[in-house]
Amino acid sequence: MLRNSNHAEIAISRISEISTLLSDFESECLDQISAVASIMAETFRNGSKVLICGNGGSAADSQHFAAELVSAFSREINRPALPALALTVDTSILTAFSNDFGFDGVFARQVEAFGLPGDLLIVLTTSGQSENCILAVAAARKSNLRTIAFTRTGGLIAELVDFSIMVPSSNTQHIQECHMISYHIISEIVERELFGWEN
Repeated sequence: MLRNSNHAEIAISRISEISTLLSDFESECLDQISAVASIMAETFRNGSKVLICGNGGSAADSQHFAAELVSAFSREINRPALPALALTVDTSILTAFSNDFGFDGVFARQVEAFGLPGDLLIVLTTSGQSENCILAVAAARKSNLRTIAFTRTGGLIAELVDFSIMVPSSNTQHIQECHMISYHIISEIVERELFGWEN
């Protein structure tokens, strides 16, 4: 099949962009990733749980991240489930609250319902400005949950949470790609921290 030159140009451009970004991402976010993994491992070690939320692609990432923790990241490690809950999956809660009260509080309401002192809230927002994530962080702090944001450099939410992973980019797709790399690495580290590095 003949290669479409327009398609190839877009693909090459995007691959080049992410290749360049990954070097900056590694140098700027490695310590952030390590710190978040330690915070998560401590949360689970203390018998607490992780709540995760985000919008759009970040909603899908919330579910993906929770699945890695509840199910397993590595098939080679035989371990019990880790308590993680994506706040993006219950359509009845999402639509009932949004219809009655508006979308901005849809995650904060669930933090109020499910969050306990010692739990951890993780918000994923590529813009760093998502109002429902900001309000979720406020609700978490009120209930004595620790808070972490996966966002971009300069995102407002980074100033509101206890810790953040800030991707050095303003390109939404590449921020999301780096977020996925981050939570895959974190899932692997958490498993090994809790269930043995020899596995």
